[in-house]
Amino acid sequence: MPLHMTKIAYRSKSLDSLREWVERGPEAHMTTRYLPKRHEEMVGGSLFWIMDHALVARSEILGFEKRDDDGRWTIRLAPKLIRVEPRPKRAHQGWRYLADADAPRDLPKGEEAGDVLPGKMMNRLIRLGLV
Repeated sequence: MPLHMTKIAYRSKSLDSLREWVERGPEAHMTTRYLPKRHEEMVGGSLFWIMDHALVARSEILGFEKRDDDGRWTIRLAPKLIRVEPRPKRAHQGWRYLADADAPRDLPKGEEAGDVLPGKMMNRLIRLGLV
């Protein structure tokens, strides 16, 4: 099973703006300062995007390449944004690993997430046992 990662979609103000960025060209590129130690396990996995304290979408990880100009690494992503069942996720700096068993399911075609509760509210409801 592939290993995934999570990252905040900090430059995107909405899911639509994230989709426009990811699907703009033949590949989407993210940069990171350090190559993940488990990067080989992540090829074929996904980068799960965090917006408003919730995992909301994913993009398949195609590979990693070292940049020549500054020593950083490029994360190569497939140019398709796939909506997932929203799941609360605290904001964090950089990226974090996500096991396949812990990843949210993709939303089937025609199924909408509806009005998603804000991540902070969802976390509180879960702690209270209401969700």
